[in-house]
Amino acid sequence: MKCPFCFYPESKVIDSRPTDEGEKIRRRRECLNCEKRFTTYEIVETTPIMVVKKDRRREAFNREKLLAGLMRACDKRPISAKQLEGIADSIQQKIQNSMDREVSSAYIGELAMEHLKEIDEVAYVRFASVYRHFKDINSFMEELTNILKDKSRNSSQSE
Repeated sequence: MKCPFCFYPESKVIDSRPTDEGEKIRRRRECLNCEKRFTTYEIVETTPIMVVKKDRRREAFNREKLLAGLMRACDKRPISAKQLEGIADSIQQKIQNSMDREVSSAYIGELAMEHLKEIDEVAYVRFASVYRHFKDINSFMEELTNILKDKSRNSSQSE
């Protein structure tokens, strides 16, 4: 790290400590030439994840938008805010762990539905009805029938 006083290219780290809930590292350094001390901050460089919408527009991934959609689907259901935060964290982590810098909104929706299906069928159906844009009552009933089939299949396997 170049000294801001004498511009010497080398310094030594005297002290390091995390700041901002571990998002940054604050380092106290000492110049090896003039021996003056200065502070630097180190952060992880992240590339924003872009979400490709159905109409091919792109926008930055917004965890709060995902969480708001989950909350709407779970309104008046016995699902805690902590559970919803966990789902949003899990989805965000999965997206970040994939090396793709662009993900489709359809993929994010599918991940959300997988999680909701496991914890609350009503919330799942609510989310699916908005996400999948059911054209009529028959497509909605088809989804409900699939849920019932999965449920009966799972209960017969556990017996």
